[in-house]
Amino acid sequence: MKKLFLLCLMMVAFTPWLQAADGCDQHLSPQEFQAKQRAYIMERAKLTQDEADKFFPLYFELQDKKRELNDKVWKLLRQGEDEATTEEQYNSLMEGVYDARMASDRLEKSYYEKFRKILSAKQIYQVQKAEMQFHRDLLKGMRPKGDPAPKPKEARK
Repeated sequence: MKKLFLLCLMMVAFTPWLQAADGCDQHLSPQEFQAKQRAYIMERAKLTQDEADKFFPLYFELQDKKRELNDKVWKLLRQGEDEATTEEQYNSLMEGVYDARMASDRLEKSYYEKFRKILSAKQIYQVQKAEMQFHRDLLKGMRPKGDPAPKPKEARK
């Protein structure tokens, strides 16, 4: 009887956690994520298969390089969590953060020139728009069912 009670108690305890995870696409491998992103962007930007085959290797190369820069930024920001960090060290950390962000912007601009050899400016615009919408939709899918979207700051006042 104790085992049955314990089993029921465990099921009740884990039910909210299981419901929150239900329908969440949180466990995508990098390959699955790229495949979903590619399909989404292809559809939204109306890319042909030929355009996509030329564009996406460069696109994902850019994403990898930007991820490296973003990792550098996070590493720098984590260094500032030490309470003994001096003002001079914070200054150095922040210089590194801003340098990495500017490098990311320069990188995007250089890839824009490469993308222009494959796609029109309008298509690149549509890719950018689709990329932002993909991330929004992905985040919406991670929110537990029935959980309302966060309200904008103006609406919270």
